[in-house]
Amino acid sequence: MTSEKHDVIIIGAGAAGLMCAATAGYRGRRVLVIDHANKPGKKILMSGGGRCNFTNLNSTPANFLSDNPHYCISALKRYTPQHFLDLVERHGIEHEEKAAGQLFCKDSSKEILNMLLTECEWAGAEVRLETGVKAISRAANGYQLKTTSGTFSCESLVVACGGLSIPTMGATGFGYDIARQFGLSVLSTRPGLVPFTLHPELKEQLAPLAGVSCPVDVHCNNEHFREPMLVTHRGLSGPAMLQISSFWQPGDTLSINMLPATDIEQDLYQLRKNRPQSTVAQYLMQHLPKRFAQALNDLHGWTGPLQGYKNSDIEQAARALGQWAIKPAGTEGYRTAEVTLGGVDTRQLSSRTMAVLDQPDLHFIGEVADVTGHLGGHNFQWAWASGVAAGNSA
Repeated sequence: MTSEKHDVIIIGAGAAGLMCAATAGYRGRRVLVIDHANKPGKKILMSGGGRCNFTNLNSTPANFLSDNPHYCISALKRYTPQHFLDLVERHGIEHEEKAAGQLFCKDSSKEILNMLLTECEWAGAEVRLETGVKAISRAANGYQLKTTSGTFSCESLVVACGGLSIPTMGATGFGYDIARQFGLSVLSTRPGLVPFTLHPELKEQLAPLAGVSCPVDVHCNNEHFREPMLVTHRGLSGPAMLQISSFWQPGDTLSINMLPATDIEQDLYQLRKNRPQSTVAQYLMQHLPKRFAQALNDLHGWTGPLQGYKNSDIEQAARALGQWAIKPAGTEGYRTAEVTLGGVDTRQLSSRTMAVLDQPDLHFIGEVADVTGHLGGHNFQWAWASGVAAGNSA
């Protein structure tokens, strides 16, 4: 078995780890990235429907959740979406803005991964795959790692092995184990940006709508998101549901405004006055996909023309549409979650270097730390920013 010395070892060949490796390599550091997977950047490749939503031009610290919300400010200010966009454009990668600020590759996520691997190569950083870490120990001037490929030693160790989301991609809690081994506290974790599952009765009622999407405004725990909702054969998904899932706790009720662009109550009063023979179903079909309108109408049992509705009936219908209360059964869990909420408590880390405050040669970056972005490119921006912060120090 080999025994090798490096200046920096990074555990995890994902977005944050590769960004860190290139940054440290350009500083003249001898860098080794190791990963137990057989391919680098698996989550990069699958992201954005295979086209990688690599940043968000409007990303600010307000787009991140953390028990220590100020922690992310420094890194995000020092490495902005424009910095990463400049890198993308230097590599000639064509991109497009989909929703406001959300940048995607025009062609394939592979271009972002290839760009990062090229940067690592230019910077002299080595990436070694199918290398599992068996043990980590403190050494005289750094760390020693026993791996399936031999024993490695380094001055600085960077933990970039992600969280628990999407275990089929190789996600494990190994980064949290390393943190605990070196005396750090790890905040409780749970799936974030994840679809909801429904109780059997509602699931059955909505089953015919699987694949139908419409814009909604969903509220929970003083947060709200106005984005599309998608009904699936398992429950509710789409950007609105993924976003609010990060703020939802088991047992909470979601309040969904099915027609966020309209004043439903005033519309119904006006319709009753001008066209008294109209029905609620006909009103819904003007604003929603036909199948959705019919299902919603059937769910609430609205029948007959509006001329037969008292004011209280119209108020009740408007409330049912504007504040549709749904209590999810749960979420689909880490299996489909895009991110992991919680993680290494950032109060123990330097916001400038991502290093442990009393162990400046040990860094935690990316998803393993308790910083989680909204949907739409923010989590990649945290990966780039935290990777650069550690790479400039390790």
